[in-house]
Amino acid sequence: MISLRAIAYKTAKKGLMKPVFCANVTLLKGVENDIFGRPGKRQVTVMTELQWKLACNEISADLDWLTRRANILIDDYQFSAADVGKVITIGNDVSLLITGETDPCKKMEISHPGLEQALTPDWRGGVTCKVLSEGLIQIEDLVTISNK
Repeated sequence: MISLRAIAYKTAKKGLMKPVFCANVTLLKGVENDIFGRPGKRQVTVMTELQWKLACNEISADLDWLTRRANILIDDYQFSAADVGKVITIGNDVSLLITGETDPCKKMEISHPGLEQALTPDWRGGVTCKVLSEGLIQIEDLVTISNK
């Protein structure tokens, strides 16, 4: 079973990620208080603990997941191109449409040498999502990934 491991948001464009135990996810704001949560294909970003660890192992570093600057961290899954169009359901209410891959950027390289390249293969950087249904999510909520 997949579960929600962590939630975070940023309030400023180059600001630090702020981890939270729970958050509202809305159609208009994505993860509550996130500066980039406006409606669109990249409203919420999701990554997996498994793929993050693969990237960190590749560069021999034990980095906090917040370094990636994603909104949501789940466990026990590996994203791929086959996931585009699938729906991530978190808890009882929140549904996110997977719209594409979250491409690693230069900020990753600035955070740690080699991190950008380590996140590039096999969708390790996670996925971008659009909010389909809103609600409250919290750490340890069950997560499902299914076809629409």
